[in-house]
Amino acid sequence: MIIKLSKRLQQIADWVPMNSRLADIGSDHALLPTYLAKENRIAKAIAGEVNPGPFDAAVRQVKGSRLESIIEVRRGDGLAVVQAGEVDCITIAGMGGGLIVSILQAGVDKLKGVQRLVLQPNVGEDLVRQWLREEQWLLKAEHILEEDGKIYEVLLAERPIEGWNADEFVQADKTMYASRQLNCGFVLDEQWLLKLGPYLSEETVSDVFIAKWQHEVNKQERILNTMAKSDAEETAERREQFVAYKSELEELIACWQKGKQ
Repeated sequence: MIIKLSKRLQQIADWVPMNSRLADIGSDHALLPTYLAKENRIAKAIAGEVNPGPFDAAVRQVKGSRLESIIEVRRGDGLAVVQAGEVDCITIAGMGGGLIVSILQAGVDKLKGVQRLVLQPNVGEDLVRQWLREEQWLLKAEHILEEDGKIYEVLLAERPIEGWNADEFVQADKTMYASRQLNCGFVLDEQWLLKLGPYLSEETVSDVFIAKWQHEVNKQERILNTMAKSDAEETAERREQFVAYKSELEELIACWQKGKQ
């Protein structure tokens, strides 16, 4: 049976190195490891799933594909399904950024020997980027795509090459998140780059990227409309913050759109 991945899962699959020992956390129906095994891309895989329904579906998928010798489906929470040194690539997709961070942090001792993380947060991408920085994982690439009316970001991070020291990582990280001025004059500082993505927010950005942040502007507008119905002093102060954020986003979008002309 041929497995066709969604665009989102295909991007993740494309970033899994050849002959990886993979752990796919929150594997759902184990589609990703099954596809990679059928393509002879991985040496072995652990499909981790905490919920009974998806776990059973993953077991059926692996058995139906006769891939039990390559893929082992394990039930457990997060990285609890993995032993330290057992895998060298971990994929986590389809969750909020906060949950992805909590999974990685709770299982940080399981990351020994892991060389690559491929992460796809549904929201809170900045939380993931911040965690990667704090734990000295170097963000190597970012991709944004739209599928079925939803926009997804995929992040690829690696351990610094063998022989690097902490100072070299800090320098590479500082360079990546160094403030940069766009042609329109807008300055993307460290906090903006964490939010937008240092690779995704280059001068010429994709239409999907602009659409994502236009959705954010629309969201801020809805929040402001709700706040307008309240006379509380605290709400007034928060409203000023939302107004400023929305205004900056609108300026950024105009800047990006001008750069595409």
